[in-house]
Amino acid sequence: MRAIATALLLLAQAQDRWEKDIAAFEARDKESPPAPGGIAFIGSSTIRLWKTKESFPDLPVVNRGFGGSQIADSVRTADRILLPLKPRLVLLFAGGNDIHAGKSPEQVFEDYKSFVAKIHGALPGTRVLFMSLFPNVARAAEDGKCQALNRLIEAHARTDPRLGYVDVATALRGPDGKARPELLLKDGLHLNEEGYKVVTGIVRPRLEPAN
Repeated sequence: MRAIATALLLLAQAQDRWEKDIAAFEARDKESPPAPGGIAFIGSSTIRLWKTKESFPDLPVVNRGFGGSQIADSVRTADRILLPLKPRLVLLFAGGNDIHAGKSPEQVFEDYKSFVAKIHGALPGTRVLFMSLFPNVARAAEDGKCQALNRLIEAHARTDPRLGYVDVATALRGPDGKARPELLLKDGLHLNEEGYKVVTGIVRPRLEPAN
């Protein structure tokens, strides 16, 4: 019973933590509803900090990033901030915070599959792309686990034409196999403007209907 109570308390705390962000998305959508059939970006701070409208000015992109979130947070809030948009394509970037919190790549992979199931349960025709976790300086010790998660998701994406995997990690890695610090902010964790330019160039072709 104590374990169940602890789990419920942690869930309530997670819900409270993101409620302000989620409510803001809902209010924004109520005031100016995005047209269905667009492209939704969702995930952690790399998505939140991405100036997606500037990066993709000619595409109907909606940003649903909330910094610090894990994949399970996107699963839990999808009914409120993602599914109502009825996007034709969803790009997910998350998982690094999950690994940092102590989850194994296999556990995070299960959360990813739950996310896909949530999307396809309501929107069976929607494509789901996963943008790979990339190396950074601040959490360099976790790179091996992040790449293990990438490999699990990349292999799984080949099993369903509605899924896709976008490798940005290779371009963000230097000749030594480590993160390229010149593409990161001073915190050694998040992309800077040049880093986003690299990522945008890789992602953009994958947002087209045929890709």
